[in-house]
Amino acid sequence: MAALISTYGGRPIVSPALREVPLESNPDALAFADALLRGEFDLVILLTGVGTRALLEVVTRVHPREAFVAALARTKVVARGPKPLAVLRELQVPVWAAAPEPNTWREILAAVDAKVAEVAGGLQASGEVAGQPLKDLRVAVQEYGESNPDLLQGLEARGARVTRVPVYRWALPEDVGPLRSAVDALARGEIDVALFTTATQVVHLFQVADTMQRAEAVREGLRRAVVASIGPTTSEELRERGLAVDLEASHSKMGLLVREAAGRAPDLLRAKRSRP
Repeated sequence: MAALISTYGGRPIVSPALREVPLESNPDALAFADALLRGEFDLVILLTGVGTRALLEVVTRVHPREAFVAALARTKVVARGPKPLAVLRELQVPVWAAAPEPNTWREILAAVDAKVAEVAGGLQASGEVAGQPLKDLRVAVQEYGESNPDLLQGLEARGARVTRVPVYRWALPEDVGPLRSAVDALARGEIDVALFTTATQVVHLFQVADTMQRAEAVREGLRRAVVASIGPTTSEELRERGLAVDLEASHSKMGLLVREAAGRAPDLLRAKRSRP
């Protein structure tokens, strides 16, 4: 991203905001694998490619890889977007439903609803499917850091019995110096464009800003900058922090985010800074 920003004439200020930490002890993942091998899940929702690979790595320390993949193949599997889809293709596991872009919890639920309605056929006319399409189905959700309460509540509202399967979590970088420097730069109004590629970056930025007692100054700095988001989930987190999203990538790809920011940021910045 830094190289791409430079290509478009920008001066990148790189501030790593997170690191991925596999869960050292993962009883939930192993309990999920045991239950899957016993055929106790009706639906498995995989949210990320890296999380799917991490889950496979954890499980195959205890169970044969072939047995776990075969059990997954016997189960209806839902993939959130292209990255878990790619892993499933490598494993030759059929995909029951896939969430389209922008790959949020809303698209996951819509994809499941559409597939259930398609399979149910005549049941829909009686209202049974429309009321609780997942009634009493056992659904496992592979998580990728923080839980998504909207997705879990949406599944439960449809009658599902949901099991969370946390595979890894996000932590602050071991060296938070660059992030603290970014807090200072934002607080001083020195940043023109802020690019966010995950919601967790937003969470961690304000976590560090809070420890420095500069959260409100950071918020004000971002209000004077162009705030660009990779996609809807990140945008939601920014808005929850009281920040307007000036630009959201047309597709959730980092290259597009940088290119579209390069094209639109100058005009957006002038408009923001010309206001009283």
